[in-house]
Amino acid sequence: MPTQTEEFLRTHPRDVGGDVDLVKTAVERLAACAQAGTACADACLGEPRVAELAACIRLDLDCAQVCEATESVLTRRTEPNRALQRSLVETCVLYCEACARECERHAAHHRHCRLCAETCRMCEDACRQLLVHL
Repeated sequence: MPTQTEEFLRTHPRDVGGDVDLVKTAVERLAACAQAGTACADACLGEPRVAELAACIRLDLDCAQVCEATESVLTRRTEPNRALQRSLVETCVLYCEACARECERHAAHHRHCRLCAETCRMCEDACRQLLVHL
């Protein structure tokens, strides 16, 4: 059964090319990463030693916003600018990588950081695969 994301991508009236499966996976993982970053930042704010997590919170929130923007741009299929899409996806890869690395530093003590790092890595992977076709 196709996901809602896939249905929207496949039913678009214009064939803009590209691999719909790769775009679908990237868009879904971008949404998951944005949610994970927001949730992890909020959980970090609830930790007793929140000051030690300031860099993590910042990267969580920055990554979440970059993922949201990238998801939105990739979802819009009419008249895409491939060069700009590529640049945004490349930037997203960098943010996901940095956020995952920071969350991995705290993963042994905070489960939310471990989950966020895993989600960032999956998003990073999906974006790297998409880049091959942009």
